[in-house]
Amino acid sequence: RREAGGQRVDTVAPIGTMPLFVRAGAIVPMGPIVQYAAEKPDAPLEIRVYRGADGAFTLYDDEGDTYDYEKGEYSTIPLTWNDATGTLTIGPRHGEFPGMVKERTFRIVFVNEGHGDGVAETESPDAVVQYSGNPVTVKAEK
Repeated sequence: RREAGGQRVDTVAPIGTMPLFVRAGAIVPMGPIVQYAAEKPDAPLEIRVYRGADGAFTLYDDEGDTYDYEKGEYSTIPLTWNDATGTLTIGPRHGEFPGMVKERTFRIVFVNEGHGDGVAETESPDAVVQYSGNPVTVKAEK
């Protein structure tokens, strides 16, 4: 649910549930639960967008088990949210590294109460994007 910022909020928190407050405009990528870094490198990522303000996030990726990132072997993908137009832009990939997954599936979720909450994968994403390194724009429905 939405809460105004800059205030104290008392909320019910049963022992098995931790409340999490996310700033408007946040872009939060979520992947599968894994036991080690390279277990599911090509698994779909859920990209959760919290409306209410503009936001940006840079998705970083590297081999996960070497120091080759220190030599520039990594990639980044910029994600920007324009709240006024309701547009998420997944920008061009920058960089590369050996073994990099060239094509990714992004499950886009524009978070609302009861949609995109909790830690489980959202059953019905708002859009599914097959990303190959080129810019993609996704428009949220009102």
